[in-house]
Amino acid sequence: MPSQWEDRSKPHRNIVFIGHVDHGKSTTVGRLLLDSGHIEEHVIEKNEKLAAESGKAGFGLAYVM
Repeated sequence: MPSQWEDRSKPHRNIVFIGHVDHGKSTTVGRLLLDSGHIEEHVIEKNEKLAAESGKAGFGLAYVM
């Protein structure tokens, strides 16, 4: 049985995110990946720590990209 990501019965979609700098594009993509199960919560926690160390607290989801 194929995984949910290999299900060929659903159409493939391409999505483009556009916008100005620091308006949440990467954060939105990170949230979609987390909510859809493509990445795990511990990855976000690790990225939040890295972001805070870089002076970008709150960018944990964006650091997925």
